[in-house]
Amino acid sequence: MAEEQEARLTAAGNEMSASFLAARKRSEETLKKLEEHPEKFTMLTGDRPTGRLHLGHFFGSIKERVAMQNRGVNTNIIIADYQVITDRDTTEHIDDNVLNLVLDYMAAGIDPEKTMIFTHSAIPAENQLMLPFLSLVTEAELHRNPTVKSEMESSGHALTGLLLTYPVHQACDILFCKANVVPIGKDNLPHVEITRTIARRFNERYAKKHPIFPEPAAILSDAPEIPGLDGRKMSKSYGNSIMLGATAEETAKLIKKSPTDSERMITFDPEHRPQVSALLTTAGLVTGRDPQEIAEEIGNAGAGALKQYVTESVNEFLAPHRERRAELAQDMDTIRDILHEGNRRANAIANETLDEVREAMGMRYDR
Repeated sequence: MAEEQEARLTAAGNEMSASFLAARKRSEETLKKLEEHPEKFTMLTGDRPTGRLHLGHFFGSIKERVAMQNRGVNTNIIIADYQVITDRDTTEHIDDNVLNLVLDYMAAGIDPEKTMIFTHSAIPAENQLMLPFLSLVTEAELHRNPTVKSEMESSGHALTGLLLTYPVHQACDILFCKANVVPIGKDNLPHVEITRTIARRFNERYAKKHPIFPEPAAILSDAPEIPGLDGRKMSKSYGNSIMLGATAEETAKLIKKSPTDSERMITFDPEHRPQVSALLTTAGLVTGRDPQEIAEEIGNAGAGALKQYVTESVNEFLAPHRERRAELAQDMDTIRDILHEGNRRANAIANETLDEVREAMGMRYDR
């Protein structure tokens, strides 16, 4: 029995490795085409409004969104408010969280004239795509999704129907606007893969002559994994994140109390000195320098000097973002208007796509 289980695990690992390599190759080929003809590409990405955005979000996704927008890609950002309740029992503060996401997007360089910003709950036709899409996947395929498994385990909740179908909901997000590129990290690749499966199965089943949906390619991020100030994964729930909208004083206080170790000499060693290395990684990201070089420069000056360097570097890097954010926050009516206009545009697109889907399925009875 043990040998059979080991063989199955090995086979599954080999399959995942082959799938990743294929996705990596597709990502590289797509990125090359995108750089040559950005106008041919539509991008969809987004965030759950569960709190404020931090440096990890900026370097992991927002920076790339701005770059794609400025290249001329048709960029779309969804604020996935319905997905908050996949693993949470409350929507407390959600209005404030949504508006603060828009503030951070715009302060970082997202232009609502070029990028459509919208919310899940305001786009009924997009969510209605869930019904036909659910018929195209099996329960086993949903259970196999590693993100669903990890989020269920970390939440401590029973597996809800919404969490189980989370990847299908994301497929609706991507396909309603016919996005053909989705920038992600490696961990989210299974979501794009199931979206590709749903698009292919829908076209094969209902729209062979005139396919409706593209099979989107994942643009795999080359951004390094950004640790929190304590060496663990940067996460709002761990309290180890530097928020984009935090004040300089709040940032200094957070960095000052971050843990290090008993060695005075500063070295960059992520495996054996994760906490010190996390601070060096943060400093490297915001200054564009090699963390190893920063470590050698600080040397025997110790953790205090390292924390001072990190504080000054982070605050200098975030100063323009914070200034722009403060300006925008003085007119929250405009922020609400931007979201309203994004929702209006998204609704028009979703209604058109849903009409195409109903037409393909022979479900247009209003003519």
